[in-house]
Amino acid sequence: MPVFALLLAWPLIEIALFVTIGGAIGLWLTLLVVIGTAMLGIALLQRQGLRSAERLRRQMDQMRDPLGVAGDGALRAFGAILLILPGFLTDFLGALLLIAPLRAILIARISRKVGAASMRSDQPARRSDGIVIDGEFVEVDPEPTRVPTHPSGWTRH
Repeated sequence: MPVFALLLAWPLIEIALFVTIGGAIGLWLTLLVVIGTAMLGIALLQRQGLRSAERLRRQMDQMRDPLGVAGDGALRAFGAILLILPGFLTDFLGALLLIAPLRAILIARISRKVGAASMRSDQPARRSDGIVIDGEFVEVDPEPTRVPTHPSGWTRH
């Protein structure tokens, strides 16, 4: 129910902010702010994508917990998306998500509930009693699917 109420209240809050702020600073400056923050959000999203992927790859190469880097990248991307959306409330929330200490607090709260386990793929699996289980495998191709000799009723013309 709270999510439904938020979905109903969000546009009303945005409209009220547009009217209030637009009345105070004028139409053209309001449009300039909305378009400017959208352009900023697009630029941040483009720049953020490759950097975040590279940082995540480095964390995983070093066999470290990728949650912090992945969460930081996701929150930055979400902040950029909020800047792209028109509205002063979304711009405010997007700008908050671009503040590093706030992102760190959010990631710390989320990481308490979600954890990541890492395992090196170049080492064999170990059982809890310390015995190494080594094995071989053979790939088995699936049996070919049987093609019906007559078309289905759906394809008859």
